[in-house]
Amino acid sequence: MKHGFIKVAAGSVRTVVADPAANAAEIIARIREADEAGVHLLVLPELAVTGCTCGDLFYSDMLTEAAMQALSGICDATEGLLPLVIVGVPVRHRGKLYNCAAAIQNGRLLALIPKTHLQNGGDSYELRQFTSGEAIEDAAIRFRGEAVPFGTNLLLQHEALPEFCVGIEIGAESWAACPPAEFLTACGATVIASPSASAETVGKAEFRRLMAKSASARLLCGYVISNAGPEESTQDAVWSSHHLIAENGLLLAENPPFGETALLISEIDAQLLSGARHRDTAFTLCDEEACTVIPFSQPMGETKLTRSIEKNPFVLSDDREMDGRCETILQIQAHGLKKRMEHTRSKTAVVGISGGLDSCLALLVMVRAFDLMKKPREEILAVTMPGFGTTSRTKGNAEKMCELLGVTLRCVPIGESVLQHFRDIGHDPEKRDVTYENAQARERTQVLMDIANEENGLVVGTGDLSELALGWATYNGDHMSMYGVNGSVPKTLVRRLTRYEADHAEAALSAVLTDILDTPVSPELLPADAQGKIAQKTEDLVGPYELHDFFLYYLLRCGFKPSKIYRLARYAFGGEYTDDVILHWLRTFVRRFFIQQFKRSCIPDGPKVGSAAMSPRGDWRMPTDAVSRAWLQDLDALS
Repeated sequence: MKHGFIKVAAGSVRTVVADPAANAAEIIARIREADEAGVHLLVLPELAVTGCTCGDLFYSDMLTEAAMQALSGICDATEGLLPLVIVGVPVRHRGKLYNCAAAIQNGRLLALIPKTHLQNGGDSYELRQFTSGEAIEDAAIRFRGEAVPFGTNLLLQHEALPEFCVGIEIGAESWAACPPAEFLTACGATVIASPSASAETVGKAEFRRLMAKSASARLLCGYVISNAGPEESTQDAVWSSHHLIAENGLLLAENPPFGETALLISEIDAQLLSGARHRDTAFTLCDEEACTVIPFSQPMGETKLTRSIEKNPFVLSDDREMDGRCETILQIQAHGLKKRMEHTRSKTAVVGISGGLDSCLALLVMVRAFDLMKKPREEILAVTMPGFGTTSRTKGNAEKMCELLGVTLRCVPIGESVLQHFRDIGHDPEKRDVTYENAQARERTQVLMDIANEENGLVVGTGDLSELALGWATYNGDHMSMYGVNGSVPKTLVRRLTRYEADHAEAALSAVLTDILDTPVSPELLPADAQGKIAQKTEDLVGPYELHDFFLYYLLRCGFKPSKIYRLARYAFGGEYTDDVILHWLRTFVRRFFIQQFKRSCIPDGPKVGSAAMSPRGDWRMPTDAVSRAWLQDLDALS
């Protein structure tokens, strides 16, 4: 449970209809399997103790009494075991029968939650045998000599990890106009357990997936559905053991209809959900007293992760889905630039084109914007400014790309201007320090700004989100522009967007874009090596961008501690980077992220394309003088 990871499971039960003793044995087997797997929360199907298809047998005292005896045996079997178990059982109370979820842990029945939204049509006629629990709050049922809380306003909360708070809605309640999960999450539930008995029909599975993902996203919660299986009576319908585990809009795990997984397991990040609610000011909480909280305890060990953690969280692994996202992002960037040009009445757009990845994407966006404005591409002014580190490969690719895109290219060598500047300030050009490098970047920005003034144009920035996070930009050099189209696009996404454009371009342009993708990322501010190849490689200096983008996502988007980010990175990149390498670059990221905030405090306007951005006017408002001590100490504790 360290770092808030809760291992959850949805279990299958091979039901023997109307035989609680046989079903209890099956349920106990699932509980023991869950305990061996380190599961903290196990959800079993609706009415699993009896079977959901007993029909008018639910009127029988024989069945309901046997169900209570079976429930007692299940409670006994959980003594000394880890899981909090949620299982469906019929319960009599004051002469009425209720379809309930029983919450059991470590030998005790903690609570009984009655179903409120009962169906009475199609293949379901619950109102014939059951009573809605809608009006029941703060009641109790005697069970084995103890008063057990009985009602709809009950939450189960872990004593040592309060972010692990479980609410329960049963079966088709999740499809109601005002489902219980809305109230329960507003009262603090971070995980919704849904014991269910949803008959399988054509299209139903996709509807369940949509419901689980959308409910978990809307309510900022985890959602666990355990469905009745095909061993139920098939007199008029068939059940399929379709289990689902979702978290904040993401489907973590699924046992597909008629799948044979006995125990579907994944991990829900309760800290992530709590943090998401903290950031979302639209998520409001109910009065603390609206629900009764029932505490339970479990040991606080480290949960072994089995869920998927994407190495590139800004890039979807599904290429087809990602292609659609790429098109949307490019449209956002292009329409943002179009609006800015029209508002400023700019005649042209000016960009420094280096043959590198960022300027390549910026130019592709500019071409799209000019096409949208129905302006000739020749009015785009791309400026190549060879300096001390420019290689023939990058310069050649810049020239070819401009020619193939049909934009105007101008070459302004900066070498002599920079050398004159060195003489003016008394800098030895053989001293290749930060002054040597930054003078070139600032000279290039001056050239672009002055050309834009001369041509009544607008300078389009090329710097990306990863560079902003690391401060890998020359202040008032490439850091500055009149509109930054890449400012919210991390480097891994810049690469994927360029790949998308290469895949949809004609052969000649595709070849150039592919070579740009294969070129090492470099500012080219230091002279090339003896073979004329790039000597200054960014990732050798500040670290791999795929690692930094991973760190950036979990720090910026999720607010995680560095120690948790380190754990996730070890899991995601296992075998690709050693632990020492990951820790080294994470320290570098944290240190640079804090000390470089002053650059982010004055970045140009630019379109936001995703959920993580660093505009000081919107997504990221950080004091320039904040210190990283606590964050670095969190990493020091790992040593």
